[in-house]
Amino acid sequence: MENSIYGRELNAPPLYDSKSYEPLKEEMEFRHCPGQTVQSTVVTIMPEGPPVRDHIIWSFFNTIYMNFCCLGLLAFVFSVKSRDRKLHGDRHGALSYGSTARSLNIATTVLSILFTIIFIIIIVIQVEYVIETARQISQMENDRYGK
Repeated sequence: MENSIYGRELNAPPLYDSKSYEPLKEEMEFRHCPGQTVQSTVVTIMPEGPPVRDHIIWSFFNTIYMNFCCLGLLAFVFSVKSRDRKLHGDRHGALSYGSTARSLNIATTVLSILFTIIFIIIIVIQVEYVIETARQISQMENDRYGK
């Protein structure tokens, strides 16, 4: 299907060399000013290394769920300090506080898991002891009354 006015298909892009094309006013002004040059600025930003990790989610989890001897709370404080240093642009301070928060989080997690395992073992041993004691008492009652 052709358009009789422009001599091209309806979905085809316009032909810019045809008489129907009129350049924009800004294009005309720019083309007629040969003294103007376009200046461009290139800014190269070199990455400083991997991003600083503050471990704030891990610290928050340790504070809420596994706050063994308040180490989780202490790790959370160091994580917040690391995030503040990072926002202020002090990369070295943020790395230092982040490393301390990471160490405290590791200690909290390991100690809490060990404490939980030991607690479960003690509970199992106590339950077995109570069951064994109940059996002995039951046996003694049966022997005493001759059942």
